[in-house]
Formats: sequence, C-alpha cells, structure tokens
Amino acid sequence: MEIKVTIPALQEMKRQGRKIVGVVVYDFQMAQIVDRAGVDIVSVGDSVGMNLWGQRTQLEVTLDQMILTCQAVRRGVSRALVSCDLPFGPLQQGTEAALSAASRLTTEGGADMVKVDGGPEYPDAIRAIVHSGIPVWGQFGITPHTAHRYGGIVNTGPDLATQMKDHLLEDARLLERCGASMLDFTNSGPVAGAEVARTISIPVIGGLGGGPWLDGRVRSLFAAIGYSATAVDDKADRYANVADLALNAIRALIEDVRAGRQIRGGAPA
Repeated sequence: MEIKVTIPALQEMKRQGRKIVGVVVYDFQMAQIVDRAGVDIVSVGDSVGMNLWGQRTQLEVTLDQMILTCQAVRRGVSRALVSCDLPFGPLQQGTEAALSAASRLTTEGGADMVKVDGGPEYPDAIRAIVHSGIPVWGQFGITPHTAHRYGGIVNTGPDLATQMKDHLLEDARLLERCGASMLDFTNSGPVAGAEVARTISIPVIGGLGGGPWLDGRVRSLFAAIGYSATAVDDKADRYANVADLALNAIRALIEDVRAGRQIRGGAPA
C-alpha cells in the first residue's frame, strides 16, 4: 500500500536533508504519470492559462478554471500532495474573498493545500486561510510583479536577491509566522536562497532561479519534458522532447492514412 505524502512528511524530509520534488501539472493523464514516478508534490499552476489554453497572461485565469483543472489533477493523484494556485483576483479583493476561494479550491477542487503568490503582501489573508484549517504554500521572491516591494528595482534574478537578502529573509519569516506550511522562493540564487533555507524551519522550495541550495525544487512538466509546441526543434537541455516525438508520430500517422495503411494506436476497424 502506498504511503500518502503529507505536510509533516515533507517537513521531516527537510530535517533529514532529503530533497523535495514538485512538478507543475494540469491534466489527469500526466497527474497519473508523475504520481506513479514518485514526485512528492503535484502543483496545479495558474500557468495553465498560458501553457494549455493560449491565454496571454496568468492574470486571465479564473477561480472556476483553477477548480476545474484541480479536479482533473486530483483524480489522477493518489499518493503525492496536491497543491493548487490561488489565481489572481481573490487575494486582491480582500481577506474574505481569499478565504472563500481557498475553501473552494480544497472542497470543490480537491487540493490538499493552496499556493499563495506574493504572500508577504497579504499576511492577514494567509492567517485567515491557515486558521480555517487549509495549509498554505507561500510564494515570494523577486519577479517583475514584486519589484515595487524591493525598492522598485526593475531588474530581477539571483544577483538582486543577494542584494535584497535581508529583506527576503524577513519576508520568509513573515510567511512562517503567518502559519505557512512551505515556501516557494522565486529567483532565490545561492546566497539568499541558502540563507533562507538554513534559517526557516519549514521547507523552502524553488522553481525559477532555484537550485540545490534549497530544500527542493518544483518544475513545470511542460519545460522539463519539452511538452510545449515551442520545444519542437529546440536544443535546450531537457529530460525529453515530447513535442518533437509527437510531431514525428503525427507525421507517420498522416503518411499511413494517405498510403491506405492500417493506422496504429487502436483496434483494427
């Protein structure tokens, strides 16, 4: 029998120095695959709008869309912990709206926890969500959207994180005091990232701009395995290039149909 991943289990992994693995997934099929592979966290990201539906920005994704996506992923995961992003809107509308949205993501979407972007800007909302019994994965760090918090500096990345290390460490401490169960440190870099991971008692995981200095990594599956159409003919160092394989397979299907051959992938007609 598989042992389900829990937040206490992830916190114990930090204490033992075992790296935590998270992947961003949007659908039932891939959710089954990553769960079987053994990841610890399956993150339902609001990047689904851009990566799967062709929306212009993540800001266009609605709460109802996130619930629908989370439901699909939840059906495919039996062991890993499922986190779902709180989309843009509810947090900005106030604590009551944020709490209502978080509740819907867990009760309707089936999420085990909710991920809150720009967490240090909304400490009251995080406290309210945690107080209601919903675990929070607090995201913070340097992005174009958070530059105003760090003096309005427009350049981003690990170098700026090093300069703003003390400020970022205080943001991490704030999220921990608010009751967050985990942190997602964006663009941490090896200096600020290592300092935060060493100082904060809860797991500190990173995606963009992260590295082995953190307690673990979360990676978009689209990027890791070349799932996007833009990965065709892409020479980036990936674990696979699914887009390239799919393109070649579809071309072979077209050739079989046009040549009058039986096609593969199903029972003969």
